[in-house]
Amino acid sequence: MTKVKRDMTKSVPAYQRIKNAILDNIHSGKWQAGEAISTEMALAEEFEVSRMTVNRALKELSEERVLERRQGSGTFVAQQQFNHTFVEVRNIAQDLKSANRDYQAQVVSKRAITASMLDNEMRRKFDIEEIVVSSNSKSADSNKIESAEPAVLYEVKIIHFADGQPIQFEERWVDATKVPEFIEQDFSVVNTSDYLIAKSPLERGNYTIRALSAPDEIACALQIAPQSPTLVLRRQTYSAGRVLTFVKMWHAGDRYQFSGEL
Repeated sequence: MTKVKRDMTKSVPAYQRIKNAILDNIHSGKWQAGEAISTEMALAEEFEVSRMTVNRALKELSEERVLERRQGSGTFVAQQQFNHTFVEVRNIAQDLKSANRDYQAQVVSKRAITASMLDNEMRRKFDIEEIVVSSNSKSADSNKIESAEPAVLYEVKIIHFADGQPIQFEERWVDATKVPEFIEQDFSVVNTSDYLIAKSPLERGNYTIRALSAPDEIACALQIAPQSPTLVLRRQTYSAGRVLTFVKMWHAGDRYQFSGEL
């Protein structure tokens, strides 16, 4: 680990740094499903921590079903038993097309977000620690320049149309470390959910649906009066034990309903 990286992660607990490093190795393909990872002793030496700290990281990843610990054999990357259909994610484009409605998507904005830009709620949701950005002296008059922060999340905002009428406003945040090419996609053509499922299969998720009054930005996007009633679906989905994406989907209350079979 370089000195710069040590400075940027100094505030992150040691066990969490070990977890993040293991997950990075899995997501990058360095450690494949079924393969053994480094031993506790090797990890302790690499991160200059006690084996107890390493044990905590491995224990938590095992509980999250990312790793599998085998008595007398070592620790292995778990064979994920889920597939793309284990978590059913509704796709508004498919729903509208199957109902013979004309579907279009308009990208309002997309951007990369660094750790220092996050509020506490989003930082907790994605388990992101605030990065302390180091500064270097620029001149004798004490002017400073700050090193650039890496992106930790991507944010996109998209309006979905049915027969030319806005029916859903999507606000989505995605773990940039897991799907680094997400922000480069044309989401007027590519569906966000389809892309994420193809790149990082989902293992579980949860959602809530609430009735809320539309803030000005949402009202403008949905072409309704401010404070009009909306149905808001908030959903987060997980891959390899961590939140992959969190999304808010706003629907005009008089144009949309949720239904299903029991």
